[in-house]
Amino acid sequence: MTFYIGLLHYPVYNKRGEIIASAITNLDLHDLARLAKTYGAERFYVITPLADQQDLAKRICQHWVSGFGALYNKDRQEAMSLISVVPTLEKSMEEIKDRQGELPALMVTDAGKNNRERTTYEMAQEIVASTRVIMLLFGTAWGIAQELMRKADYVLAPIVGVSQYNHLSVRAAAAITLDRLFSRFAESQGGR
Repeated sequence: MTFYIGLLHYPVYNKRGEIIASAITNLDLHDLARLAKTYGAERFYVITPLADQQDLAKRICQHWVSGFGALYNKDRQEAMSLISVVPTLEKSMEEIKDRQGELPALMVTDAGKNNRERTTYEMAQEIVASTRVIMLLFGTAWGIAQELMRKADYVLAPIVGVSQYNHLSVRAAAAITLDRLFSRFAESQGGR
C-alpha cells in the first residue's frame, strides 16, 4: 500500500456555493506535513493554480527544508520535505504516475450533503489495504467542487460529531481520517 495526500485549494466552494481558489495557510502546511510523515504518506501535494499562493507555500517550505528552520528543527524539516506544490490535481496525479508507474485511485473527503454514494471508513480500510496506490484528497474552504468530486473513485463518508455543528478544520478532519484509515495497519505492525 502506497498513499499520497493532497490539499486542494481550487476548485472549492465558498460559503455562498461559488467556486473559488482558497488561500494557503501556514498551519495547514505544517500540520498536514506532520500528519503525512507520521502516517507514512509518500508525498503531500499542495494544489493551487495561484502563482502568489504557490510562491508563499514554496517560501514556507524553503525556510523549513533548507533555510534556518532546517537547522532549528530537524523533525519539521523531515515533515516539510514531503511537500510538493502543484497547480492542479491532474499535475499531482501525473507526478504520482511517473513515480509509481500507474495512476492512483482517487479517494476524496466531503463533509457536504451531495447525492454521491459514500464509502464508509470500514470499506475504505479494505480499499486501502487492497489498492496499490491511492491519492487521498482533502478540500479547503467549504469543500471540493462537484465537477471534481465526480472524477473521484471513492468519496468518504463525512465525519460526524455529536452536535449539529459540522465545520471541522481541514487539519482536524485530515487527522481523524488518516487515523481511521491507517490505525489498524499500525496496530498490526506493533505501533499501538
